[in-house]
Amino acid sequence: MFVDSHCHVDFPTLATQMPDILQRMRTNRVSHALCVSVNLPDWPGLINLVEQHEELWASVGVHPDYEDTVEPTVEDLVERSTHDKVIAIGETGLDYFRLEGDLSWQRERFRRHIRAARQCGLPLIIHTRSSAEDTLRIMREENAQEVGGVMHCFTESWEVAQAAMEMNFYISFSGIVTFKNAVTLQDVAVRIQADRILIETDSPYLAPVPHRGKLNDPSKVIHVAEKIAELRGVTLNEIETLSTNNFFNLFNKIKN
Repeated sequence: MFVDSHCHVDFPTLATQMPDILQRMRTNRVSHALCVSVNLPDWPGLINLVEQHEELWASVGVHPDYEDTVEPTVEDLVERSTHDKVIAIGETGLDYFRLEGDLSWQRERFRRHIRAARQCGLPLIIHTRSSAEDTLRIMREENAQEVGGVMHCFTESWEVAQAAMEMNFYISFSGIVTFKNAVTLQDVAVRIQADRILIETDSPYLAPVPHRGKLNDPSKVIHVAEKIAELRGVTLNEIETLSTNNFFNLFNKIKN
């Protein structure tokens, strides 16, 4: 079975289609999907959705792109993390691509997430865009390696991947790895050690080839696995097994 390590099926474009999405997941042998939190006001709806479906799990966190929203405290994140279906903290991190100006608030928010993860013992889901140097620096300063986690929707260099893996982080590949112009990312997918690979859709965004430009959902994560298998010269079954094992090794609250 495959696992989608990062999706947003609680977003309105997907939440209304859950019966069809779950059926497509079963058809494509996708057994689990991690529905990732982006803000606190919408978090109750996310939890309500995952509580209804054994295939779905959740995180708690506030995305770095959400500027005008409720700021999370360490205490609030830790309290929400006690829910049985919450298996990670995030997504969190830094994004210097979409926002400009004084982003000190973004860095402080990131630090609070890492502190919460260390306090509750759950792995981090990290988003980084045009901010790799600061992201890695804050991870080191806040001892993120104590809990580890995943660099989601990875698009950075091999050097950034190495630095993250040295801090006990996994590297997750989205549909971007199937794009023809993603040469640097495809090189990372070839070179990365097998026990650090995760796959995701980041749906409803970034649909992989051959569905590029269409609405994405967790059932399409199989195409990410197919591309990684092609790049590494191994069978799809090998990528299926290792990425699924990696998911449960990292998000081990599911088995507890």
